[in-house]
Amino acid sequence: MTENELLRRGAAQFSLAIGDEQAALFDTYSKFLIEYNKKVNLTRITDPPEIVEKHFIDSIAPLSMVSLPQGAALIDVGTGAGFPGVPMKIARPDLRLTLLDSLRKRLDFLSALSLRLGQENTLVHARAEAGGIDPALRGRFDAAVSRAVARLAVLCEYCLPFVRVGGVFLALKGPDVAGELSEAAGAIRLLGGGEPAVHTYRLPSGDGRSLVVIPKQRPTPKQYPRQRVRLAEKPL
Repeated sequence: MTENELLRRGAAQFSLAIGDEQAALFDTYSKFLIEYNKKVNLTRITDPPEIVEKHFIDSIAPLSMVSLPQGAALIDVGTGAGFPGVPMKIARPDLRLTLLDSLRKRLDFLSALSLRLGQENTLVHARAEAGGIDPALRGRFDAAVSRAVARLAVLCEYCLPFVRVGGVFLALKGPDVAGELSEAAGAIRLLGGGEPAVHTYRLPSGDGRSLVVIPKQRPTPKQYPRQRVRLAEKPL
């Protein structure tokens, strides 16, 4: 089975349709990632079928579980090599995507990638806790998304400040998220979040995943996010 077929079948598993133009963009992404990764370490996953499943399908699956408004402003916090934000925008070209990362070498890759894909993305070189207090970013997004960056309590402090009231924070997690949810309950309330919804699912290979959807119900208190050292020493 070709990577194109894997992509389309994997997307169809989540009732997502990938057209010819989108499939070509995913192919461009995969090839450019593999080539660039030879000089800059962006991902340990370099086998094309694995890229399709563990990066592309994993990134777009949440689009079948949450309804983002047309033209939604989306920020990918700690985006790394562009996951999940860039695949989401390939699947949903209407999204207005901001990619935030603390490493310049990753943003250099994302800048070149965005040009190759014809995406007009906004790139922000900052740590999440610094971006979260920037008036140009704080409370400006319909959705924030992050994948496998930190435990949920810490991730909420990084990400919820970016989300406007009425928006959502999407945390892409592994299969065992119950402990993190319990641990993060107080932080979610304190930071302005509502009751989380959890969607559990499996990738085509059978690997388990969880999507935690946290609605933003109240503004995040102005003292959050805290400085990185404080945040790490004493999670909420």
